[in-house]
Amino acid sequence: MSTAIPVSIQPAGSIRMEQAVRKFHTSLNVSNLRQSIAFYRELLGVEPAKVYDDYAKFELDEPPVVLSLVPHAPTHGGNLNHAGIRVRTSDELVQVQERLEKAGFRTRREEGVECCYALQTKFWVTDPDNVLWEIYVFHEDVEAHGHGSETHEATLRPDHALATAQVVWEHRITTPIPDRIPHDDNTVHEVRLEGTINLKAAKGHLQPLLNDALRVLRPGGVVRVHGLAGDRELTDALPPMPGPAAAVEHVPASATVVRKVEAAGFAEVRVETLSQRAYFTIADVPMRELAVVAKKPGFRPKTATHQAVYLGPLASVTDDFSNVFRRGEFTSVNVHDWQALADGPSANQFLLLKPETR
Repeated sequence: MSTAIPVSIQPAGSIRMEQAVRKFHTSLNVSNLRQSIAFYRELLGVEPAKVYDDYAKFELDEPPVVLSLVPHAPTHGGNLNHAGIRVRTSDELVQVQERLEKAGFRTRREEGVECCYALQTKFWVTDPDNVLWEIYVFHEDVEAHGHGSETHEATLRPDHALATAQVVWEHRITTPIPDRIPHDDNTVHEVRLEGTINLKAAKGHLQPLLNDALRVLRPGGVVRVHGLAGDRELTDALPPMPGPAAAVEHVPASATVVRKVEAAGFAEVRVETLSQRAYFTIADVPMRELAVVAKKPGFRPKTATHQAVYLGPLASVTDDFSNVFRRGEFTSVNVHDWQALADGPSANQFLLLKPETR
């Protein structure tokens, strides 16, 4: 964790009261953080709101500006690291993102990430001249700098925005199950377990591995579990199997795999594939191809600002956030749960209403 530079700091409460104000945000690369703090203290006439040895931030009410300073050598693109806007609410964040995407501008969203000593939900977008913009809502202060995005202001110039590769970790049936996934917390975009459930060791190690996958995944990150599953667990010894199936040592029940994904803390769990045809039948247990996909949940606002009406055909359904939708009833949900419904495969089974359309 970074250490603080001795300096007079504004009371933390003064920052929180300003969250009702929409503010322009700009981040600058600076060659000497102490000298830059001294300069902007005099220029702006206020003390910095946050100061660490790898980050500083000034907050102004008039004009409404958030200025952050990052110790990083200026590049050919100049001193601007990125520009941004801090919006007031999660609903407002969604509105801005939808407006840009409908106009054809690609965005990248991040749910509940730790960045710049704060918990934020945000999206990134570049303008036609490749200037990187960060649109975000502030949730609360935290004590760690956080990983932020691969578009993080301290490491990425605007001309690289949205261009860096996604971080993917994959385990295959041909390799031993590791004790620990070799990545830091909240840094991986996708974890793929290809045939892992069919290793004998997976019988005792699948749950710890899924728990570790939740640790390394970023909020909103995806886990994919793919392999051979039985209609019930196969307890008999497996006879030699042909082709690629020769590597199969263990066949769990498909329901067991789904329950373990849920138990790890994943949300929006979906059985993407469960083949109608059984590829093998051993000891009267049909074995089918199984693919389960789920997401690491992000920050969820407590305020239910949006509404969803389940249209059927079932009497009621329950999502992974314990929202119960009864057929034909208006159900209030927070904006992130609403967005999960809108982006999910069951969107056509709901009437989804924003606050301004109620």
